[in-house]
Amino acid sequence: MNQTQTCSNTLFTLLFFAWIVSMVATLGSLFFSEIMMFPPCVMCWYQRICMYPLSVILLVALFSNDKNVFKYAMPLVLIGLFFAIYHNLLYFGIVPETLAPCSQGVSCTSDYINWFGFVTIQFLSLVAFALIFVILLLIKRKAL
Repeated sequence: MNQTQTCSNTLFTLLFFAWIVSMVATLGSLFFSEIMMFPPCVMCWYQRICMYPLSVILLVALFSNDKNVFKYAMPLVLIGLFFAIYHNLLYFGIVPETLAPCSQGVSCTSDYINWFGFVTIQFLSLVAFALIFVILLLIKRKAL
């Protein structure tokens, strides 16, 4: 196996993992809102706006073996990561709730799930965006 083929296989694997993370996040958010009937807050919607297109973008990049996916996926990841970090800071009370965009409807600090004392919906979103961020950095490094 030559170096170009190895790089192509690594790119495919990384893209596949990024796509899996985005799909689990997308389907997980739909499960919580549509099956479990947990209404999403404003911050959750902002994060969904970033995550849902990533599922399609990463799938297209996967099938086309696109080394340039970093350029058009990373902006969505960075925006989503910003909202996920801010959402977690709100949830843990580091940022006061008066600075939350959730002034009406569902509170941004709602605690629908709390597995093991720290795994919340807010935390799951943060982990998903952080994982995709790291994978995209690895893709950029491999593509050079």
